[in-house]
Amino acid sequence: MRLVIAAALSLAACAGSPAPRPGDPAAAPRVLVVLTSHGQLGDTGRDTGFYLSELSHVYYPLREAGIELTLASIEGGEPPMDGVSRDDALNARLLDDPEAMAALRSTRPLSEVDASTYDAVYFPGGHGTMWDLPADPDVQRVIREVLARDGTVAAVCHGPAAFVGATDAEGRPLVEGRRVSAFSDAEERDRELHDVVPFLLESRLRAQGATLEPAPPFTPQVVEDGPLLTGQNPASAGPLAERLIERVR
Repeated sequence: MRLVIAAALSLAACAGSPAPRPGDPAAAPRVLVVLTSHGQLGDTGRDTGFYLSELSHVYYPLREAGIELTLASIEGGEPPMDGVSRDDALNARLLDDPEAMAALRSTRPLSEVDASTYDAVYFPGGHGTMWDLPADPDVQRVIREVLARDGTVAAVCHGPAAFVGATDAEGRPLVEGRRVSAFSDAEERDRELHDVVPFLLESRLRAQGATLEPAPPFTPQVVEDGPLLTGQNPASAGPLAERLIERVR
């Protein structure tokens, strides 16, 4: 099984190497990373977007494992970024990485991405995801395309908002009967954003038939069930990356 991240520029193409061919056992695994394009935190007047460490803590382990990453976003172009702290070493590394930043500034619109050639899709979190991922038809299409090739659908923190509008091949909610992890209601209340987000993610996933397995707030938690690989919060991004690598290899 192989992993996929949706992106504007294929990093392999940036390096001048040929793109891997679907079904070629010698081809590098491919992961599509899908980022939110929503940058406003409700009516608070504050900015949001995707959470940087939930990208950086997956981006570098996967690249160093020889996995090809592609970055995409809902609208394309440069997605809004949140949690931009240089105190995090991998955040600082990504912010100072010309190749990574070039890919981030020119992500492909998700509507232009054919996910049927990817081994996995990964949805980083950040509060922006709560507004544009749940109802986006291309998010739902990409998930179906990856599932159709027995790929992995991974998400961390608020990234499982992508699952809210997604269904399986029989038309049932994607998470129905599945064990998953996501940013918990307790964590949302701790951040005093439970009245700002359009819905509470844990509660919504439970309402769709998921079994949530929350860990104590802000501690790492990764849950694997069938094609779904989910993490609870930013601290879960690194452990999730390790599981992704194992799955695509």
